[in-house]
Amino acid sequence: MSDRIVFACSCDETVALDRPAIGKACGGRLETADQLCGREIARFEDALAQGAPITVSCTLQAPLFTDIAAGAGAEARVTYANIRENAGWSRDADAAGPKIAALLAAAAETTPAPGTVAMVSQGVALIYGRDEVAIEAGRRLADHLDVTVLLSRPRDVPVPRRHEFPVLQGSVVSASGHLGAFSLRIDDYAVPSPSSRQSLSFGPSRNGATSTCDVVLDLTGGTPLFPAHDLRSGYVRADPGDPAAVERAIFTISHLVGEFEKARFIDFQADLCAHSRSRITGCTRCLEVCPTGAIAPAGDHVAIDPYICAGCGTCASVCPTGAAAYALPAADGLMRRLRTLMRAYHEAGGRNGVVLFHDAEHGEPLIEALARYGDGLPANVLPVAVNEVTQLGPEAAAALLAYGAVGIRLLVRNRPKHDIADLRRIAHLADTLAGALGYGSADGTPVVSLIETDDPDMLGSALTTGNLGTPAPVPAAFMPVGPKRNVLQFAFREMHVAAPAPVAVVPLEAGSPFGGLDFRTEDCTLCLACVGTCPTHALSDSQDRPLLAFEESLCVQCGLCAATCPEDVISLKPQVDFAAWSQPRRIVKEEEPFDCVSCGKPFGTRSSIERVIEKLQGRHWMFRGSAGEARIRTLMMCDTCRVEVVVNEAFDPHTVPERSKPRTSEDYFRARETSGSGGA
Repeated sequence: MSDRIVFACSCDETVALDRPAIGKACGGRLETADQLCGREIARFEDALAQGAPITVSCTLQAPLFTDIAAGAGAEARVTYANIRENAGWSRDADAAGPKIAALLAAAAETTPAPGTVAMVSQGVALIYGRDEVAIEAGRRLADHLDVTVLLSRPRDVPVPRRHEFPVLQGSVVSASGHLGAFSLRIDDYAVPSPSSRQSLSFGPSRNGATSTCDVVLDLTGGTPLFPAHDLRSGYVRADPGDPAAVERAIFTISHLVGEFEKARFIDFQADLCAHSRSRITGCTRCLEVCPTGAIAPAGDHVAIDPYICAGCGTCASVCPTGAAAYALPAADGLMRRLRTLMRAYHEAGGRNGVVLFHDAEHGEPLIEALARYGDGLPANVLPVAVNEVTQLGPEAAAALLAYGAVGIRLLVRNRPKHDIADLRRIAHLADTLAGALGYGSADGTPVVSLIETDDPDMLGSALTTGNLGTPAPVPAAFMPVGPKRNVLQFAFREMHVAAPAPVAVVPLEAGSPFGGLDFRTEDCTLCLACVGTCPTHALSDSQDRPLLAFEESLCVQCGLCAATCPEDVISLKPQVDFAAWSQPRRIVKEEEPFDCVSCGKPFGTRSSIERVIEKLQGRHWMFRGSAGEARIRTLMMCDTCRVEVVVNEAFDPHTVPERSKPRTSEDYFRARETSGSGGA
């Protein structure tokens, strides 16, 4: 048993604590309490003095415990789990012991904080509007920010009594940047006339003006300047017809001065990116799903702007190579938490576990409302909080099925703020694999599915409707380590090994990120263009002899090989071939090399060299006669010997045949005289 001290508090005896079940798998020495945050707080202070790591079963009073731990210099040793709303306040409270043990054990699986980027705002603000609402906002903010007001197509705007800040005319036609570094292009730009009387009038306008600023307050009520505008740091937008919304926007933007840290949500490895090779486009999955426009092509790979990235994680969930990996937490960190959760649940006697993924902003309030005013979560539903549900890839579902889960649910909004089509596709892919391997339910209820609701009662109903899936006969216990792609491969193999009814191959829909390749080997010339373009090294060759090899577990169906192949002999085959995933690379085609007739060095393939000689020998002027035989011999030499022949024997491989002399009038007259047919 770990030396960790685990406090399980009944919260004034409102949570039933099954001490034997909890103590069996909570991940440390169990200490129960009834009011740890109040009359028993000294027990927490005594535990801090022992120097051991501590888990506290309360998130409500986490600030109190954190302050006490910080005073003792032990803040890093304390972790928290919510067993009240997540388990104890439930219709199934008496059966929640294994679930409480699992939540406490999983809380101890901490992960490193991601890196950050710094954004600096000097308070230069552009207020973009249409009328006096924007001017009034500028007046309110002038004492806090360096304000400029830009009015788009203004009409009958009252003239300000004093010009306390610039009020200009113009329409923003393009915008880029982020907090502390916005850049805008403005058409119809004009300055106001100082003689404006009844309403603001402006002088001559021009197009193509530019402006830079730190923050933008958009009060036009029109189309937002940015995609997913609510996720763009430093860009605040409000309906000018809603005074309360305008007030909130003014308050928000007034505080955007100074230096701010932003998490670097994505770890990106450009060398793994399968976007393009040799100007041929391959994978574009992340470009298609990013809601903020933070991803752009950058040569053979893409580039992710960490200042614009809002952390939805969709790019990481769809990236087949692992080039884009979520960092909050890293893939193997999340997997370790899921492993601990499921193992503790089973060790404490839990059965038929269903994992519910949710976020903090939407999911936690729903779960809390269900616990306070409804039946609470069922005893077999294990909630797992993640930064964004859209960060999850198929590896999470595969690992959970291998660990013994019988269902995976993804809780999202009824009306998502941004497109979740790819999350649905990932859930469908995982459910397809689960059904094919025998993890499915008796009535066809999806094993992996989304719950799209904003209603706590509908959440409770969705978690109790339909049959559960089939658990793994012997749950796996593998420890996932390494980067995302390695974790995915490991999880898929273990899911297959633990499956109730394993099959060798599961066909998938076109566009899936896993699969094999079909080769028309009889037409393959082993030019190896496909090897040079494959970004994941699924295709490889050998330095010793001409061959083409393929490793299916590395293939991401980017299509670059098929697009590059000059003979058009490669086609994609979306599937998961578990047998191929467990085997080393297979030889697709292998030929004997051709040995140089001069030095004996192997080069090229025998069939290709012989085919070229057959097509040229005696059939082309360059390869006829004795000179032609010499040229044929050079085709049978390696590059080094071929150069030596050209240099040493003054051999010109570019020689052209001798041109016939043009016939003149004299030639015709001479021919007539010779034949006796000339004139008298």
